Amino acid sequence: VTNAISGMTAVGALELMRGGLAPAGTAATFAAAAVAMSAVNIAGGFLMTGRMLDMFKRPDDPPSYSKLLMVPVVIAAAY
Repeated sequence: VTNAISGMTAVGALELMRGGLAPAGTAATFAAAAVAMSAVNIAGGFLMTGRMLDMFKRPDDPPSYSKLLMVPVVIAAAY
């Protein structure tokens, strides 16, 4: 499944969840599971894309600071 399809699945599931703190019903429970699975798939897709792009790096390329992209994620998770 592509990241685009997982993104649409996550957005649709978030709409079904209706912003509640805990799932309120069967549809919301399945929606929460869909959001979790889509998030894992999207993150894995980005990780694999990064690995594939790293295969084409030359020794004289400037360093990549892609690890810093996790800073907002950590801050949001701590919030």
